[in-house]
Amino acid sequence: MPDTLQIYYYLREPLGEEGARRLAEVMSQFYEELARTVTKADWEALQGVLHALAEAQRKTEEQLERLTARVDELAEAQRLLTARVDELAEAQRLLTARVDALAEAQRKTEEQLQRLAHRLEQTNRRIDETNRQLGGLAATVGYTLENEAYRYLPALLERDYGIVLEEPLRRDYLTDRKGQEIEVNILARARRDGLPVLIVGESKVQLSRNDVDRFLKRRLAEIDPAGSRKLFPVIVAHMVTSRDVPEYARSQGVALYLSYEFGR
Repeated sequence: MPDTLQIYYYLREPLGEEGARRLAEVMSQFYEELARTVTKADWEALQGVLHALAEAQRKTEEQLERLTARVDELAEAQRLLTARVDELAEAQRLLTARVDALAEAQRKTEEQLQRLAHRLEQTNRRIDETNRQLGGLAATVGYTLENEAYRYLPALLERDYGIVLEEPLRRDYLTDRKGQEIEVNILARARRDGLPVLIVGESKVQLSRNDVDRFLKRRLAEIDPAGSRKLFPVIVAHMVTSRDVPEYARSQGVALYLSYEFGR
């Protein structure tokens, strides 16, 4: 309980005796009323509530700090994600530009290929025409060579091999061993030393050793001579690919005549 007299003395000087006395009485009555209203247990309970509230406040502040930190982390993650999305968007833009560039390059390449294909087609046509002309020229040269051979071979064969023709030399067809017809450039029946032979010949503008082999192994071997006639191979040519070709042909049993020998 407060000391009323002490309060009175303490307040007397600033408030005067009457004021100090009354205030001291009021404070005494207030304290007595308070004492009757709030017990010690209530006060302790109030202190416990205040302590609990303070602890709850502390925990709330801690949770708020952690939440604030988490929000900051999420904000940073959001910033990084936004930056990554921007990078991906830029990459997508660059990729789209690259694809567009490749598509344009492909279009130009296809146009170039079409132009090249057109030029190639024109070139092939010119080549075909040239080959046709060359083929015609080669055929003309070949026919001319054969026609000269028909004129001069009879005398040359009789002079060099004792062969006498039974019929004029000609272009004709024979039946091969498979029953199919094959064209022969130089053909005639003849006799050699009284024995029947079949002259089978070929004309070449330029003769090589391989041409001789092909004539013997492919052309001559295909022919099935009629009756007992023996095949007599002949080749006429304008020129040879090397100086040993004439000797090689004759060593294989082929009568070889070059066009410059005609008329001698």
